[in-house]
Amino acid sequence: MAQPCLVTGGSGFVASHLILQLLEGGATVHATVRSTRNKEKISALLDMQTKWPGKLKLFEADLLVPGSFDLAVQECTVVYHVASPFFMEEKIKNGQKEVVDPALKGTQNVLEAVQRSESVKTVVMTSTVGAIFGDYADVMEMENNTLSEGYFNSTSTSTHNVYHYSKTLAEKEAWRMYRLQNRWRLVTINPGLILGPSLSPKSESGSLFLLDELLRGELFFGVPRIWFTTVDVREVAYAHISAASLPEAKGRYILCGRQMSSFLEISTILRQFAGSPWWMPRHQIPNFLVRLIGPFFGLSQKWMALNLGVRFESDNRRSIEELGVTYRPLEDTLRDHYYSWKNHHDH
Repeated sequence: MAQPCLVTGGSGFVASHLILQLLEGGATVHATVRSTRNKEKISALLDMQTKWPGKLKLFEADLLVPGSFDLAVQECTVVYHVASPFFMEEKIKNGQKEVVDPALKGTQNVLEAVQRSESVKTVVMTSTVGAIFGDYADVMEMENNTLSEGYFNSTSTSTHNVYHYSKTLAEKEAWRMYRLQNRWRLVTINPGLILGPSLSPKSESGSLFLLDELLRGELFFGVPRIWFTTVDVREVAYAHISAASLPEAKGRYILCGRQMSSFLEISTILRQFAGSPWWMPRHQIPNFLVRLIGPFFGLSQKWMALNLGVRFESDNRRSIEELGVTYRPLEDTLRDHYYSWKNHHDH
């Protein structure tokens, strides 16, 4: 791996793990961040620069600014496009401006930089299972009620499941731009809810926010009957590298365990590591009650009707058979997640 590779959104939850694994494997890495002056946000990357002198180069780039990735992509043979805003639905005020535009225009700007660079041979893009379905109920329309990569989300909008909508538009645009050329190949990684230890204390990832609420005791009264497709952040990073290094890797790869994990199961496991505090929920709230109080937490009746109590299996075989991913037990992921969370909050 003599040629450098580029990772966009370098200070993010997934990207920082990806950069770490690349450096551990001997790669030279270019990483884009919004600002190199925000030392706290990029502290994990600065630590890596110290540990691997001359192997990690940081560039400033903005998803919404055409041409801002041109410098970073020079001489790179692989581009990992990870950058994309992910906020929980209830935190979003203007879906188009905060989420859709950066995801879609960011993908266009990164891939236009790829087009202008002669060196790039492979693009691995971080998508999401949310680009395959909008609401859980959508999976019930799929063959065998099983999540599989042959489908695209067709039910999300800029006001309903806006993050899923943004990633669907971005992934579709990436495939469109890929088909217009024949120099570089495209692989997308479609993970479920990404959990595990965060290398950055300042990550804004929505998946970290969800467990943050749980660990801070904001859900002490109980959790709704919701299941999640979960995956460890380290498996997600590994899958990106594997997809880039295997010439035969192609298409989309679902990355999550075959079985879903319930919100209650996640809380129960975390309680053990946290010493069973009273503020961590130990029971599920009945659906009728969630429908009553849900709107106060930013949940629409439509969303609750299409997601509460719905569970399904995920077809993750290609990630195992083709990318060589080994899924670690949820307990291991949540243990590391908890101690990383505690460490960041104790300092």
